Amino acid sequence: MTETTFNDRTGTAADGDRKKIMATLAAATPEAVAEKFESLAPPAFDLVRQPETGLVMVRGRMGGTGSPFNLGEVTVTRCVVRLETGETGSAYALGRSKKKALQSAVIDALWQRPEARARIETDIIAPLAAAQKSAAETVRQETAATKVDFFTMVRGDN
Repeated sequence: MTETTFNDRTGTAADGDRKKIMATLAAATPEAVAEKFESLAPPAFDLVRQPETGLVMVRGRMGGTGSPFNLGEVTVTRCVVRLETGETGSAYALGRSKKKALQSAVIDALWQRPEARARIETDIIAPLAAAQKSAAETVRQETAATKVDFFTMVRGDN
């Protein structure tokens, strides 16, 4: 992959790949992340920021374009680790699963190592993304099955 540099606001192409990987890990269930993490032999790491749970205010917009408003608070767990080789991984996960946040942060740090990137993408991220896509497709099909088409009949009287 060639790295394309964008302006400081958007980052690099590699940053976009990392965002996709982090989004996949964040959307996965704690059990799925734990199962994939078990297949790794992670190197030693230090906790930069131990897994901690807090609240985050979620903002919404009416119709996606209206004025922002506070929707409510959600529970989020975050964690930051540094591998013995210097890579720093971070993770945010909805809910209170400290184990998921820690494992996701280690996976993120490992993904940043060039020699481990392909393995992380094939063995961990691709199966998680495929499972998420399959689940979304199942929901789409179930929703489509309940769709009702309304139509209006025009009567001939004036």
